[in-house]
Amino acid sequence: MRSRVNRDRLKFIKPMEPAQVEEPPVSDDWIHEIKYDGFRTQLILDWAGARALTKTGHDWSKRYWPIVAAGEKLPAKAFVIDGEMIAPDADGRPDFHAMASRMKWQAEALAFVAFDIMHLDGEDLRARPAIERKEILWNLVKPADGIIQYSQHVAGGGAEFFAAVERMGLEGMVSKRSGSPYKSGSTEAWVKTKCWETGDFELIGIKRVPGKPAVGIVARNGCYAGSPTITLPKQLRDRLQQLVRQARAEEPPGVPRAIAGPSIEWIKPGAIKADVRYLRNEPKLRHGTIRGFKAD
Repeated sequence: MRSRVNRDRLKFIKPMEPAQVEEPPVSDDWIHEIKYDGFRTQLILDWAGARALTKTGHDWSKRYWPIVAAGEKLPAKAFVIDGEMIAPDADGRPDFHAMASRMKWQAEALAFVAFDIMHLDGEDLRARPAIERKEILWNLVKPADGIIQYSQHVAGGGAEFFAAVERMGLEGMVSKRSGSPYKSGSTEAWVKTKCWETGDFELIGIKRVPGKPAVGIVARNGCYAGSPTITLPKQLRDRLQQLVRQARAEEPPGVPRAIAGPSIEWIKPGAIKADVRYLRNEPKLRHGTIRGFKAD
């Protein structure tokens, strides 16, 4: 009869979460990887088989069944692998907007990009340096060019790597101290640098709350798009306020209830265009800032 210890399943490990920074680290003791636009996933194998868990520990094995089946064919008896589930397009780029439909109708067109390993065949690897864990991971999943992929990395050259990521139109990059252990939760041993976009949006309102920076309510193609912070020098803020007074309007339809309220001055749609800087590949504007404007 097997002992109880041998019958216990491997447990979910709370993921290590990178801090967000504006610029990538440039010293040589960092390694850099592409930040994949998908769902953080933990692939676990033990005596009872493989399973795939979300970043909060929910079992999504049925949605990711082809990756689970592929995981059971890897040359190991037990492992815990950290990675990202993606929906690659024809060029291999992650297409986040295709994730939902593929999970439901075409799971075999998903891919799991493995970027760390915390356990292998009875050994807890979390205290080992990140660069050693990457080597162990590669030896497990190579050639890793199919449904289970390996997250390639480069050592040093953070600024050059980020420039290449921007040119390729990717979401961003993740940098990791090469000697760092795997520690669950937020950490500065891993940092993420995301790429930015700029674009013109309709400014349909301004929200002012005492003690907080003013934010703009913006729309694109007539639909609410987000609430970027207004970051303008005083002279331009005063000019913007003059334009707002000249173009006041009633609250437009389609604004989320959580956004609307008495603290907003509504603006006639189309009267003012805002130049907004925002994070790339986000469904709504995140960390957006209004850097300029023009009146029609």
